[in-house]
Parts: sequence; C-alpha cells; structure tokens
Amino acid sequence: MKKSVLLSIIVLTCKLAIGQYKPVDNGSTIQFKIKNFGINTGGSFTGLQGNIKFDINHLNDAIFDVSIDASTVNTGIEMRDNHLRNDSYFDVKNHPRIRFISTKVTPSTEAGVLFIFGKLTIKKQTKDISFPFTATITNDGYLFKGEFAINRRDFDVGGSSIISDDLEVELSVLAKK
Repeated sequence: MKKSVLLSIIVLTCKLAIGQYKPVDNGSTIQFKIKNFGINTGGSFTGLQGNIKFDINHLNDAIFDVSIDASTVNTGIEMRDNHLRNDSYFDVKNHPRIRFISTKVTPSTEAGVLFIFGKLTIKKQTKDISFPFTATITNDGYLFKGEFAINRRDFDVGGSSIISDDLEVELSVLAKK
C-alpha cells in the first residue's frame, strides 16, 4: 500500500512538473510600433519574468502569467526613453511591471495557430485583450510568437496628440523549463 501511494505521488508530481516554463530574455523580443509626428517609430522592452504552463495537447490547462520591466523601454534615444519612464507615460516608479495573465487558450481555424485571451495591465489599467499566436517547440521549451494592437489611451499612457493612439506589439517569447 505504501509503495502504491508513493508511486501515485511521484506520478502526480511529474505530471504537474510537465509543461512548466519560465520566459527568458535571451532569445526573446518584445517590440512595439507607434506613429509619432506621423512617422513610424518603435522600441523594445526586456526584463521578462513569469510562469507559463503549456502543453499543446491540454490547452484548457494553459496559463500564461508574464511581465516585463517597464523601465527597460528602449527606443534608441535615451532622452525619449527617460521621458517614457515618467508618470505621464509608463510611470515606472509606481508601476514597474507591465503584466499579462491569460484567461483562456484555444485552437484557431488556421493550422498551427492558437488564440489567447487574457488581461493586460499597464500602469493602473487592466484591459481584456486577445490575439493569435504560434508555439514552436525548442530544445528545452517553446518559442511563442504573436502580435496585437492596443489603444495607448486605454491604459492612460501619454497624452500628446502628436502620437498615434494605436500601438502595435510584436512578441517573440522564448520559454524554458
């Protein structure tokens, strides 16, 4: 009886450990694009953290809880980056992380493409978003790629009328065991 209980505990522990991943900066890119003065501009973020539970055969159990360090905003222009860190934009002093938590992952009608639903929090605002993504198996994890668009004003980011309200985000997140 003891062997049976011990074996059950070991099997359950192994099952729970399968599909647990951590997003990593090395091999990942988080990029954004927005029009400023009518000209396309963009930047990136690093500082990935979080937990991902993913198994392509068990999408109902998938959980993505991932964040980035808002202070790492990088547009290639230090003065602009410092401006984006202030309280009218990302307010990194009071809101150091931008976070996404999934609520559901489903297959899409397109082969190899999945759909993720969740909540994106920037500053003090949390909004529902959804977007298609792909999951490619790597040596020790997955590479998740997707794109989505948001309205920056929905998140109380910036106030200038010279900047477009629409922002595009492109994700390529490497997650390892």
